[in-house]
Amino acid sequence: MRTNFLTGLAVVLPVLLTFYVVWTFAGFVDDRILPLVPDAFNPLMHYEVEIRGIGILVFVIFTTIIGAIAKGYVGRQIVGLGEAVVSRTPVVRWIYNSVKQIVETILNQQNTTFEQACLVEYPRRGIWAVAFISTETRGEVADKAADDDMLSVFLPTTPNPTSGFLLFVPKKDVVVLDMELEDAAKLVISAGLVVPPTKGEVLSYPKKEAPGKDPAAPDVLGHRIPEAKA
Repeated sequence: MRTNFLTGLAVVLPVLLTFYVVWTFAGFVDDRILPLVPDAFNPLMHYEVEIRGIGILVFVIFTTIIGAIAKGYVGRQIVGLGEAVVSRTPVVRWIYNSVKQIVETILNQQNTTFEQACLVEYPRRGIWAVAFISTETRGEVADKAADDDMLSVFLPTTPNPTSGFLLFVPKKDVVVLDMELEDAAKLVISAGLVVPPTKGEVLSYPKKEAPGKDPAAPDVLGHRIPEAKA
């Protein structure tokens, strides 16, 4: 029963948590978007049943329209004028530039995907840690580093891989792993409990064999059983 419960929990809990997060987020957006919608277009004014997700739909449509306008000539001029005003405003410009940089980094799919999993010696020689290769080191760091051939490596923490350290490691000190990025992430999150098999390897455990009646084997007290005489 314990094994069945844990197996069912592993299946049900992710589904419930995902549904809860999506449902809560939809309600959060609805509570802030729908009050801004005119009554003529607000579905809450026409239906007595609460409809979750309408706010998200309105937000998606509104954001898409803004994006279409911003791609045009007039839209680019308006955005440029607004950013020029914000860049001259103390405090606000720091917040805006920080948020803009984070959003652009997240939306730029080409720069947010890791290339491969690897091993690096951290925090000292002889101790290995799982890390992810971001890209080849470029810019001022590569120009002023002692080693010209370097890699930018992200070293995640356990069990929260979203935090970690950015390391610039010489290529000769990086050991590239054959495991997939997802398997490496599981290894980090599970604190080494979930170990993916190497390519071509099938994980198996030796079976415990029943104790034989070896006459040379000692008994529980450490005495050897004398051999029977013919």
